[in-house]
Amino acid sequence: MKNATSKKKLVDHDIEQFIGLQLRIGVVLASLIVLTGGILYLIQSGGLPLPRYHEFVGEKGGFTTGKQIWDGVLATQAKGIIELGVVLLIATPILRIMFSLVGFIIEKDRLYILITLVVLSVMMFSIFGGLKV
Repeated sequence: MKNATSKKKLVDHDIEQFIGLQLRIGVVLASLIVLTGGILYLIQSGGLPLPRYHEFVGEKGGFTTGKQIWDGVLATQAKGIIELGVVLLIATPILRIMFSLVGFIIEKDRLYILITLVVLSVMMFSIFGGLKV
């Protein structure tokens, strides 16, 4: 019986370590991408004249879809690179929930599978519910 318990704890520990590593890598990678985009933004637009702050001029819409963001990254546009970092930062905790779900499925813990599915469904609805098709 001791082997079965130690095996389960080893699996739990391995899943926890993997999820922690995924969170660290996701946040660091997203930060580096945003930093790269920020530096590129300063290089590309640092010499432009200062805007007139007493008048509000809104930004045109852009980088609101995955294709626009990817096209901006491929064209080395700073705003596209920054948006890619933000999308990666948003995707990091979603991946964490998905990996937790896989861990609970491996453990066959039905209650936590159900709770994790509800949390994941709420997050997905919150993210994709407001998209215009």
